[in-house]
Amino acid sequence: MNHELTLLNNYLTVGAVLFSIGLTGFLSRRNMIVMFLAAEMMLQGISVSLVAWSRFHNHWGGQMLVVFIIAVAACEAAIALALVQTLFRRRGNLDIAVLQDLREESEPPFKDEPLPEGPEEQPALPHLPPAGVEPQVNPEDTDYRPKV
Repeated sequence: MNHELTLLNNYLTVGAVLFSIGLTGFLSRRNMIVMFLAAEMMLQGISVSLVAWSRFHNHWGGQMLVVFIIAVAACEAAIALALVQTLFRRRGNLDIAVLQDLREESEPPFKDEPLPEGPEEQPALPHLPPAGVEPQVNPEDTDYRPKV
């Protein structure tokens, strides 16, 4: 029985991680496509948890509910794609803050807070040479190998 509890714990942990990543993505992003993908990730986290509980209790109810959730998620994805396509054609942008006229009249308009001015640091990352330019290579690096 201890093995079953460990397995249930692992599945519930994966489901909780998927749900929390989806919730974080939904609350922190403003792009509608990313928000819909985050909502789908939350649904999949719930589905993993339902399958885990269903397997633990030897009952098919949770797994049948997951099949229904997947069917509803497919329909929701099709409707979301049509909505995103229509809004992009009308506005030319998928940023949620651009859709100010869809808010309720009693709500104040959304205003972006400007980023604080600070010194812009350039990361010390390697860069690739432009296409068609051969990089400078030391001939000793190609002719002599210190370790074989």
